[in-house]
Amino acid sequence: MQWETVIGLEIHTQLATCSKIFSGSSTAFGAAPNTQASLIDLAMPGVLPVLNRDAVRMAVRFGKAIDAQVAERSVFARKNYFYPDLPKGYQISQYELPIVGEGAVEIRLEDDVCKTVGVTRAHLEEDAGKSLHEDFQGLTGIDLNRAGTPLLEIVSEPDMRSAREAVAYAKKIYQIVTYIGICDGNMQEGSFRMDANVSIRPKGQAEFGTRAELKNINSFRFLEKAINFEVERQIEVLEDGGKVVQETRLYDANKDETRSMRSKEEANDYRYFPDPDLLPVEIDQAFIDEVVAEMPELPDARRARFEAGYGLSAYDADVLTSSRTQANYFETAAQIAGDAKLTANWVMGELAAALNKTGAEIDDSPVDAPALGQLVARISDNTISGKIAKDVFAAMWEGEGSADAVIEAKGLKQITDSGAIEALVDEVLAANPGQVENYRAADPAKQPKMLGFFVGQIMKKSQGKANPQQVNALLRQKLGA
Repeated sequence: MQWETVIGLEIHTQLATCSKIFSGSSTAFGAAPNTQASLIDLAMPGVLPVLNRDAVRMAVRFGKAIDAQVAERSVFARKNYFYPDLPKGYQISQYELPIVGEGAVEIRLEDDVCKTVGVTRAHLEEDAGKSLHEDFQGLTGIDLNRAGTPLLEIVSEPDMRSAREAVAYAKKIYQIVTYIGICDGNMQEGSFRMDANVSIRPKGQAEFGTRAELKNINSFRFLEKAINFEVERQIEVLEDGGKVVQETRLYDANKDETRSMRSKEEANDYRYFPDPDLLPVEIDQAFIDEVVAEMPELPDARRARFEAGYGLSAYDADVLTSSRTQANYFETAAQIAGDAKLTANWVMGELAAALNKTGAEIDDSPVDAPALGQLVARISDNTISGKIAKDVFAAMWEGEGSADAVIEAKGLKQITDSGAIEALVDEVLAANPGQVENYRAADPAKQPKMLGFFVGQIMKKSQGKANPQQVNALLRQKLGA
């Protein structure tokens, strides 16, 4: 039997506010356990929550970024469940009336196929604390620093049909929330976490199968692996005559498998009811207009502008706009270099390789955007060749100064004097009469490859400083090509 996979994602985005959603406690990462949990976060008797205006602003910003409906009136509810890291015995979330309604995002797959994935809703809620299972001699420790941290839970429609599509969608949401500045995107610190609802059904069947929820995945690679494993597991269960059970499962990256955590709860298990301590959130058009006015250029618009304005290919524009910091870096460098395509090649090539090798982020690059722009400008104006530029870049990376300073200190200026280059060409041709004769007698189709021998000899004599274009032109002229 042929099976079809059905996937929906719930993405928990930690909002980049300085304080928690209902208290003034700090949201900074890395503090000692239980030092950033106020009386409100701990649900002490008599304390009252106060909504963080910045969290609302960020939720509206996301809603406008995906062209979704922003509710004029939304309501906070209590989601009741008992767990050691939830001291209140309930989580404040939104249920029937979320702040962001239906929207959509477009994803682009590796084969350049585009697909629209619906977003059902996005709602504000508080995070729970964290259970710690290491170093407690078989016991569990509780850190409540994260309790009350503002989250925006983004719920997709079940529109994805493969792990590949799910990863593309998750990356697109990640790109949007980091572009618009509502999330720092640090997945290692838990700022962006994904739950995947996965089911299968016979191909052609309209009715959905029973789903399993894969919880708290904080890596795109793990998301793909978890979904693929779960799909195979469900197929095996059904083809062996069993039934898939609706449950919550955990992905174990070390064993590359999912395993059961608990039976999956339904909404009525949580006994939702409006929070009596919080008024409904009412948003007027003036507030929305204010948020929209602050919005940065969105990634899709920026990609289109890079193609139209800089003449870049769709692929180059897509790579360069994958993150806001990289797009900013490219634009700054390109404006100084005056050559967008060459700048793009350097950002995606030499710079990306160096960053990858050292594990650095682009905004921490030892060679900043203006410095790279200056280097590319020296290639464009023929001060140095592309080959020598790599040596200059390496020196800049090691902190030896700007491109101009390195070129001057190392005497790397390109030889562009036609008389000097002609003398080098004549010297190499005179020293290699046999190769000259072979070249002239060769099939024209083979001559370009043979020309490389002469170019190499000339570049060696000039210590790589001779202008390659002038060398090639003079060689062809003198060899009668």
